[in-house]
Amino acid sequence: KLDFDYIIHSASIASPTFYRKYPIETMDANVWGLRNLLDFALIKSKTKKRVKGFLYFSTSEIYGNPDKTNIPTKENYNGNVSCVGPRSSYDESKRFGETLCVNFSKEHKLPIKIVRPFNNYGPGLKLKDKRLIPDIMNNILSKKNITIYSDGSPTRTFCYIADAIHGYLNALIIGKSGDYYNIGNDQDEITVKNLVKKIIFLSSKIIDFKPKIIIKKSKEKDYLVDNPQRRCPDLYKSRKDLKYKAKINLNDGILRTIMWYKSNMKFK
Repeated sequence: KLDFDYIIHSASIASPTFYRKYPIETMDANVWGLRNLLDFALIKSKTKKRVKGFLYFSTSEIYGNPDKTNIPTKENYNGNVSCVGPRSSYDESKRFGETLCVNFSKEHKLPIKIVRPFNNYGPGLKLKDKRLIPDIMNNILSKKNITIYSDGSPTRTFCYIADAIHGYLNALIIGKSGDYYNIGNDQDEITVKNLVKKIIFLSSKIIDFKPKIIIKKSKEKDYLVDNPQRRCPDLYKSRKDLKYKAKINLNDGILRTIMWYKSNMKFK
């Protein structure tokens, strides 16, 4: 007989390249996978040993492409999201997942908490995940030039995984039931092009290779459709409720990540 106190649902296809390729599978994980776990938690809540906490991994993608007045983005921003675009299978199923969680929490008094990750990176993320930082590092480690499939102007903030995990666990343990929290880093907002330059510079201290930057249009017609121009979290609520603070700056995080990848090329 299985015994447990906490449930964490973080299973999803989260890389844009792959959720555009597998939209139905993405929705299945985000909706049916979640619903099955919520029902499981509900069954356990009717026993003597109730679930102490349920954590749902949503995403900062639910905000879509915020206007300038909503950067940094607070949790109460309703979002600017397409329900039919190439990213919608991920965005909208995560939004619906939050609706499920909030209503299960209200109706059944379950201790469900929601986190909205903002661009996590670091050791453990597969080099072929097709997200920005591992994609850049994969090229450097493979000694290939780096191609940017945009003008390089969109900006992001990035949160090192050790900081992010601190936020997630605090949300699970001390977050308010039925509530939702941004987890990320609100410092070092940087353009894609400048991020590439930064990673090239920092990696040159460790790897004897300096790639060229090539800017070209992607052959995938939906590559830039609904792509947010800026992404930066407002962390006031997480600091207040979760005592959360990101401590690792972008330079340190990138160096740690490069060193880990260099030592673990078998994960390529």
